[in-house]
Amino acid sequence: MVNLGILVSGGGTNLQAIIDSIEANRLDASIRLVFSNNPNAYALDRARRHGLPSKVLLKEDFPSREAYDNEAVKALKDSGVELVILAGFMRLITKPFLDAFPMRIMNIHPSLLPSFPGLDVQKKAVEWGVKFSGCTVHFVDEGLDSGPIIIQAVVPVLEDDTPEILSQRILKEEHRIYPQAIQLFSEGRLEVKGRRVFVRDGHADAGPLENPRVTIF
Repeated sequence: MVNLGILVSGGGTNLQAIIDSIEANRLDASIRLVFSNNPNAYALDRARRHGLPSKVLLKEDFPSREAYDNEAVKALKDSGVELVILAGFMRLITKPFLDAFPMRIMNIHPSLLPSFPGLDVQKKAVEWGVKFSGCTVHFVDEGLDSGPIIIQAVVPVLEDDTPEILSQRILKEEHRIYPQAIQLFSEGRLEVKGRRVFVRDGHADAGPLENPRVTIF
């Protein structure tokens, strides 16, 4: 079992997916702290409904970003957190976090990294006319959505998609693969070598994906 600290700023649908997976015995983990920079985050209501401990720190209560992050790290460490999970946490992760939890911070991003890091990625996917998009769970490093990739899920981008419709299709896959990535960590099956993450006893379907699927011959 792995002890989790989950960082949230908004609605917390990925938090809920993790809670549901734990309660269904699909995920061998314990949520030791739900941490937020936003006292009005609906994710905190989700935590309360499930009896989970939570903590809020406001940036304006600290003289510097470093002071804020050091206090956040202390709260996580004091709670016995082993793996930090970013679930819509709208602050950049800085050196105090990375030093305290090296290759023990996970994030989920709604694109197939390294394509479309940053914000508004579903809008970018539609505007660029890509045929596939998806989501990526990765370890966090000092770059923007640049850490080693753990697991990805692919969805088609349809001709009549809007960013909002595509977002919902991707979000469904986020809720599926984020708990899977955490479970792999809990089982000790992840090994980072340079930029690559290897999954012990993992396997992949080598079949091709095609969108649109057309017959010419």
